[in-house]
Amino acid sequence: MRLLDRSPYLSQREIAKNLKVSLGTVNYCLKALVESGALKVERFKESPSKTKYLYLLTPRGVREKTSITARFLKLKRKEYERLNDEIEDLEAALSREEKSWPKKY
Repeated sequence: MRLLDRSPYLSQREIAKNLKVSLGTVNYCLKALVESGALKVERFKESPSKTKYLYLLTPRGVREKTSITARFLKLKRKEYERLNDEIEDLEAALSREEKSWPKKY
């Protein structure tokens, strides 16, 4: 959704390339977004190729994108906190280990 919001003129093939997924996956997802009301599709009137489309997020699509982003950030914050705790635990264990090593004379 972020990609479409930034670049509504991309073809499905270009979307697939950017997201590193198959063309079929992009087609399936775009259809689902249209059916859910999150995405509106319009043909390019100026385009000589009648297969060019414009993908526009609807107000519902913008809300959904915002919700997805908020959930993603919450997940990443939890992941960061977990990793930070793990790093602190490893540093404390390493410090204890180093203190138990025999001193050099």
